[in-house]
Amino acid sequence: MRRRLLSSTLLVAVIGVLLLGIPLGVAVNRLIEEEATQELSSQAKSLLGEVEYARIQDQPVDSEQLKRKYPDRYIQIYAKGTPPLVLTAGNEPSENSKMTQDAQSENGVYIAVSRDRTQVEHEVRAWLLLILALAAAALAVAVGLAIVQSRRLTLPLVDLAMIAERLGSGDARPSKHRYGIQELDRVAEVLDRSATRISDLLAREREFATDASHQLRTPLTGLTMRLEEIVAAAHEPGIVKEEGEAAIVQAERLTAVIDELLSAARRQRQAQTEAVELDDLLDQQFIEWGPAFRRVGRQLSLSGARGLKAVGTSGGISQVISTLLENSLEHGGGTVTVTTSEKERSIVVEVADEGQGISGDLAPRVFERNVSGAGGTGLGLTLARALAAADGGRLELVRPRPAVFALFLRQVGDIGRNRVVSGPA
Repeated sequence: MRRRLLSSTLLVAVIGVLLLGIPLGVAVNRLIEEEATQELSSQAKSLLGEVEYARIQDQPVDSEQLKRKYPDRYIQIYAKGTPPLVLTAGNEPSENSKMTQDAQSENGVYIAVSRDRTQVEHEVRAWLLLILALAAAALAVAVGLAIVQSRRLTLPLVDLAMIAERLGSGDARPSKHRYGIQELDRVAEVLDRSATRISDLLAREREFATDASHQLRTPLTGLTMRLEEIVAAAHEPGIVKEEGEAAIVQAERLTAVIDELLSAARRQRQAQTEAVELDDLLDQQFIEWGPAFRRVGRQLSLSGARGLKAVGTSGGISQVISTLLENSLEHGGGTVTVTTSEKERSIVVEVADEGQGISGDLAPRVFERNVSGAGGTGLGLTLARALAAADGGRLELVRPRPAVFALFLRQVGDIGRNRVVSGPA
């Protein structure tokens, strides 16, 4: 592209110089010749007046004086009279290079003034050389401007090509380069916006992979426990059937978790809330997590109001309760108590244990992503809060020591509200 710009600019400059230089050279040549001719004519007329005045005053005409007065001129004077006047002054130029202008009076005086054309030609050549020098300077300036302009245009294009290649390779950082050229700046802005969108998409993919690995762990853990119970009770057919049914429920929960994560990855889902029976949901959670707590010598306790209904999705609420129970199992201590109650404007599910709780410096940041005080992933509570928000509720830490988490859900009177919400952040 740079070569094309240089060649096209040089071609335009050459055409412009030719269109202006040739007519200017012709005009200068003609002007100098006309000026020389007019000068000879003027000198002939002036000399004619001087000769007539000398004849009237009966004074002689001195050729030496004429040579001094009109240097580089060849003068011829003819005058009628008695005797007639024939006078020449100066050196006669050759016939091929002579320029002559004459003047004649009514009294019979004839004056011819000649000069060598070579002097005029030298002057013409000097002017033509000056014009050529100016034309060469104009071409040099045009080439210099073309080089500067081509660099100004091509270097941003090379930079934009590198930015586009970097985007294609996965490096989605906005460059924020601007070049002072409106069209190129628009391209750069579009590339920056594309980089931002690509960066968001990549971040969402990474978050989805992280969230999936974390969220799938809990149902898989429950499924593993059910299968272990089946293996341990293989000699008791009734228990095997019961544990097999529980394992099927765990598999169904695993499928629901995958659906939730896919919706979160798309960053937009319709929270199709409904009235959820909390008793059934909590009973199922106690069935799933009871063996794990008994295995470590701890208890699960359910208290509070029964028969409550809340607005939400079974999968979302189950995930939140499951995350809280898993946290209590791993990081808490003593008996874990799940308490349900009905407040003025919400249904509340509290999960409390008797452990050391959460330190004061960690408590304000416990719901932040990748924040964990006990070697965990730091994702469980973050995702649990996002799931609660997706159902129109909220998850809060109401007491750090011992830890008490509260899930606030909407009452059944709010079931008419369906909202489009984002997935986990």
